[in-house]
Amino acid sequence: MLQRFYDPAAGRILLDGVDIRSVDPLALRTRMAMVPQETVVFAASARENIRYGRPNATQADVMAAIEAASAREFLEALPEGLDTYLGEAGVRLSGGQRQRLAIARAILRDAPILLLDEATSALDSESERAVQGALDRLMANRTTLVIAHRLSTVINADRIIVMDQGRIVAMGTHRELIATDGLYARLSQLQFENARADQTDATPNGSSRS
Repeated sequence: MLQRFYDPAAGRILLDGVDIRSVDPLALRTRMAMVPQETVVFAASARENIRYGRPNATQADVMAAIEAASAREFLEALPEGLDTYLGEAGVRLSGGQRQRLAIARAILRDAPILLLDEATSALDSESERAVQGALDRLMANRTTLVIAHRLSTVINADRIIVMDQGRIVAMGTHRELIATDGLYARLSQLQFENARADQTDATPNGSSRS
């Protein structure tokens, strides 16, 4: 609805005080950048995929976006660097690499509104840490809406809205929601305890290190 693929059946959405139903959809969407759960990678080079965020960007802008997305090392290691053909749906990249490419694209777009739709849900713990650092830099100084089941993605949000069965059941900061001992607190305890256990297992003395 925010991107006006659908209009609300009731109520309204305001952007800078303006009802978005009165705004041209194309003009509205140019003010947004998005990192989706399933990254769209075109059958083109890495450079062309990143430039999709802003086709008229300079080479310096592209490289700055790549650096900020923690993507330079793996992109430059490709057989032809940024000119490497990525194949249909980016088959030559791992899930974490595709996400960092999407983040570089969003950084290059430099839109005032950022939408993150389950941007780390398909990643393993190591890839998530690399991507989360890039996301933190991307979110700085812009309005960001985050949809996530992994609470590590939203822990620093100014406001967290907890939904259950399609309804809002709580709202607040991470600290406030933890204190209420509700659904968010239970999910947080479960997820962060599991994360600590995974980190323990990954240490030299842990059971999963061979």
